[in-house]
This record gives sequence, C-alpha cells and structure tokens, in this order.
Amino acid sequence: MAEWTSAVGAAQLARLITSQQERPGVPGARKPPAYRTLADGIRLLVLEGRVPVAARLPAERELAVSLSLSRTTVAAAYEALRGEGFLESRRGAGSWTSVPAGNPLPARGLEPLPPESLGSMIDLGCAALPAPEPWLTKAVQGALEELPPYAHTHGDYPAGLPALRRMLADRYTERGIPTMPEQIMVTTGAMGAIDAICSLFAGRGERIAVESPSYANILQLMRAAGVRLVPVAMADGLAGWDMNVWRQVLRDAAPRLAYVVADFHNPTGALASDDQRRAMVEAARSAGTVLVVDETMAELQLDPELEMPRPVCSFDPAGSSVITVGSASKAFWAGMRIGWVRAAPDVIRSLVAARAYADLGTPVLEQLAVNWLMRTGGWAEAVQIRRDQARENRDALVAAVRRELPDWEFEVPRGGLTLWARAGGLSGSRLAEVGERVGVRVPSGPRFGVDGAFEGYVRLPFTVGGPVAEEAAVRLAAAARLVGTGAAGSTAEPPRTFVA
Repeated sequence: MAEWTSAVGAAQLARLITSQQERPGVPGARKPPAYRTLADGIRLLVLEGRVPVAARLPAERELAVSLSLSRTTVAAAYEALRGEGFLESRRGAGSWTSVPAGNPLPARGLEPLPPESLGSMIDLGCAALPAPEPWLTKAVQGALEELPPYAHTHGDYPAGLPALRRMLADRYTERGIPTMPEQIMVTTGAMGAIDAICSLFAGRGERIAVESPSYANILQLMRAAGVRLVPVAMADGLAGWDMNVWRQVLRDAAPRLAYVVADFHNPTGALASDDQRRAMVEAARSAGTVLVVDETMAELQLDPELEMPRPVCSFDPAGSSVITVGSASKAFWAGMRIGWVRAAPDVIRSLVAARAYADLGTPVLEQLAVNWLMRTGGWAEAVQIRRDQARENRDALVAAVRRELPDWEFEVPRGGLTLWARAGGLSGSRLAEVGERVGVRVPSGPRFGVDGAFEGYVRLPFTVGGPVAEEAAVRLAAAARLVGTGAAGSTAEPPRTFVA
C-alpha cells in the first residue's frame, strides 16, 4: 500500500519553488549550495501547508528537468530532506512529504495560538482582538434573560431567529438598502455563510474569481470544496480593484462566483470606491457571475473623517447579482460566531433548505446576544471601543515597524485590522519560519495568494499595541537579520517571556 495520499507534479512543484525566489536577495548575503536552496524551499512549502504532508513528490529526473537543475542536485536535496525528517521514501513507492516527530502538522489557515503559548510568543497570525467589555458580559446576561421562551421550543431555526433577522434587515434598510427579513439568513460566522454559498452555487470544478491576494482561510475553504480559483490581481498599494482586469477575467473565465472584500480588504486594507463598486456589480451582472461581498470589516473605519462609500449591494438592491455576507467576529468579537447573508428571497430559501444537511442552525443564545446588542445600542458602543483600540494598535505598530524595519514598504490603511507589508526583498516564508524561533508569529504572503504568489510579503494585524507592538517589531527585525544574512538555519536565541 502506498504511503502517500496525494501527489504534486513536477511542473507544479517547480512553480511553487520558483515563486519563493522571485524577490532579489539581500546584497552580501551568503548564497547556499543549490541542493540546500532546493531542500529549504521544499521544507518551507511543507511547513506552510502549500505542499501537503503525505504528498508524493515527483521523481528526481522529472523535477530536475522542470527546474533546469542536475539530477545530482535534486537527489542531494531529497537526501537532505530525508535526513531532516521531511521526506520518506520506499523503493517502488517513491518519495513523499512528512514532518519530523514532535512537529505539529502544518495548517493552511491562520489558527490562533493556544493560550499557554502566549507568554513567550507574540501572535500576529490571527487578526482578532479581545472582547470589548463590558459589552460581551452585558450581551450574554441580556440573552439569558430572554432565553426562557425559546427554551420551550425545539431550538432549531435554520434561517435564524426571527427577531435577529428583522433586526439585520432593518439595519440594511437604515443604510439605504430596503431589506425584508426574508432576505436574511443567520449563519455560524462568515465562514459558515460563505461555505453555504459555495456549496449552493459552485460544485467541484466550478470557477470562483478571487482577489489576489485574498483572505487565506476563505481561499483554503474554497480549495477544500474542490473549486477552481481564478486569481484577479489587486492594484498596488491601496488602489484596490483594477476594473479593466476584472471585466476581462469575468468575461473570459465566466466564473460561477466572485468573492470580494470591498471594505478594508483583508489583507491589503484597501477600500473600494463607489465607482469601483458600481462597475464591479455591472461586470458581474454582464458575465452572469454571482458577486459574493464580504462585509466583515465594514464597520472598522479607523479614521473618523473618512466618508464611507455605499454598500456594494446598494447597486443591486433586489439581490439578483450580489450576495452580501456580514459577521460579528471582527466588529465585535471572534468568539461570537454569528454571521449572516443578505440575498434575494429565493436564494435565502435555497440556502436554508440546503442547511438541513449541514449544521441545521446557529446557536440561539449567541443570536439573542447579538440581537440584544443591536436593539439596546450596545453594538454601536462596542464597535466604537473596537475602532479606538484598533486605531491605537495600528498607529503603534506602524511607528514601530518604520523604526525597526525602515526598508519595509507598506501603505497605512484607513480601516480594517491588517497591514500588508513588502518585506524588503526577503522571503515571507522564511521570515515566518524564523520569526517563530525568535518569538513572533506572522503569516507570510503566499498564504494569501493562489499557487505561491506574494513570497515577498507578510501580513501584520492590528492586534497588539504599545510596548507589545514595539517588541513585535524588534523580533521581526531580528528574524529579518537572520534571513538576510543567510543565518536562518542556525539556532536562534530563544524568545524571552514578554508581559504587557
């Protein structure tokens, strides 16, 4: 029986490895032997999850041809990986990826660190802030007071609690988009919403257009669903969406869905203008593509003087071309797993019907808590707490990175929770790997791309401020020095425990 569960072709692996080498190296840095560069590249792909564990690698001769290397070089790289525990081989079965004993399996998403790791590690992997107290406690207490009538029912509400559906519909109406409760479905977070939409509209092999870069966890959700991702390049900096490119992709690829984050895009922080939003809806309608708009960052406007554009769905009020997804996770707290979908009534009915084969419904108590917040005005006050905290964190992190890493390039977003930084010509994958050894966890750019793009970038969230932000930048600078001098393979000094 084969020990591998999937296979990576020579051309695909060569493409992934080449993407790691697109950015120029640091002048004066030591250049390792070719076999070592290749072995390090494959090891990083495994550690990042871009090449799965137990994936069969191409034969040495095939990979050598694809990379224009000698077979001896590839054989030496494979042998080095076997010695490090990242490759196993058996005559007749080939070679497949593995991880050394005691190493955690790599994950494609951005999972938060366990609490016991937070003492010595600064976690910049997860773009989420602590709950805005006292509003979480007040919301749960209010929900408990309203729970008894629901406790006498079966508790299954596939479309969501009627009271919360009405509340969400009214909020859209207040934003200038007349909405009925029949156009709302409550979900278990935004991820649950997008999973349901993909399951309904895009079966295996269907095309979905996505921004490039885009939110890593959504990309992985779509990959796991077996769809074909069609990347659409974002413009540089905060310019965002190049509508000529979008029109061409939608026209030529005819994707079933297009996924966009128009409000403080994750990871770049870009904010789409009214003209871009109108053009996006028109292009999707012309191509017969359903536009899925993720509004999870929409309320995180950090610069008070910023005039927000109209919601994307305002250019398609009937919901025939646009499906909107919202969530409490970024604006309030990630532990409040409440999301929602706004769409045409027939789409909502189809989503609700399909839900019978998924999770049946969203927890009642959490729905009551969100409804209590929105009804009492607690939501607005909690969101303001969140904005103030994220703004302070953003300013502290930007100042610290500019001081410690002056050659890193980025534009400061006016909202959201993330900073997208070009890492001064260094490999984002290597920075992520070495960063964990010096006590800072940061996701590399390729997590946010399709098939190895953005090797020269990292994403920095606004989740730490003050002295912690300063220490995070110091540790990132230490990681950058190790990567830039070619000493990334050496044993780094263990991180000191940091208490804010």
